[in-house]
Amino acid sequence: MSTTTDASTGSPASPSAAPASSPAPANHRDTPRPHPDRPAPRRGSAWQVRFALLCLVWGFSFLFIKLGTEGFAPLQVTLGRVAFGALVLLVFLVVKRERLPRSARTWGHLTVAAFLLNSLPFSLFAYAELTIPSTLASICNATSPLWGMLLSIVALSEDRPSRRRVAGLGLGFLGVLTVLGAWQGFSGVDLTGTAMALGASLSYPIGWIYVRRTLARDEHSHLAMSSTQLLLATLQLAVFTALFTPMPTAFPLVPVLAVFGLGALGTGVAFLLQYGMVAEVGPTTAQMVTYFIPVIATAAGVALLDEHLTWNTPVGALIVLAGAALTQSKPRTP
Repeated sequence: MSTTTDASTGSPASPSAAPASSPAPANHRDTPRPHPDRPAPRRGSAWQVRFALLCLVWGFSFLFIKLGTEGFAPLQVTLGRVAFGALVLLVFLVVKRERLPRSARTWGHLTVAAFLLNSLPFSLFAYAELTIPSTLASICNATSPLWGMLLSIVALSEDRPSRRRVAGLGLGFLGVLTVLGAWQGFSGVDLTGTAMALGASLSYPIGWIYVRRTLARDEHSHLAMSSTQLLLATLQLAVFTALFTPMPTAFPLVPVLAVFGLGALGTGVAFLLQYGMVAEVGPTTAQMVTYFIPVIATAAGVALLDEHLTWNTPVGALIVLAGAALTQSKPRTP
């Protein structure tokens, strides 16, 4: 996703809607605190630039996945994605002179987090886009807050759904049925690919519930935890790719550039952009990126990939986003 408050569980995350890396939770040292005798820092325009860049990078990630799978197997695309993303974060880790965690417990929990937040969902999206358009994949990705709220009711005892949030949940899934054309019997939609994309969006909140329960009190920085998580995801995917995918016989330029952009930009640089934005304007504003990703992904898919767009796709996407927004709304306090 990357580290705003996760739209599904309320924990620090990359957008579950977003196809970027999902860093581990922050600790109290990561959030700048103003000195009590000094005025709070004024917000500049830099965060708005980061916001726009983040929307573009994550919006184009679904196009990059589609282009990558035209030259490589889905697992190879995903392996390149996490490897390039890890490389970017490790460079910044060295520049900032930070170290990777040393605790075996932390590495163990991050191994599970890497699978649920990186290896599994990234691979599912890559396999899904073999048979479904990138526009549909991005809309399925936007359902992650809906799954997250549904799971948090069961897994997180402190979450109590309001009527508004329950209504948002129902509205969001109505939007999914609209996108898929349920009244037509889902004709023209590959159900296997769609199920994979929805499964990927479900994996994010499951992973963040796990992270919230196991690593919420960890004392390491976002950058150190995220670098470790992507390193572990790279190791996981290297094993799976070696076992189930033959070595590529060619390296066509466009797919290679797409995988590089997906990893270095959509997974590595995107985390750094979002982390800076969260520090400046807070997670609530930063997580609004989630609602722009399907719009940009749809525009990119139609304009650059010639993907066909029927009326129910944008209408259903708007309903999904409206439902997701309602699930994240909170009642006003006097």
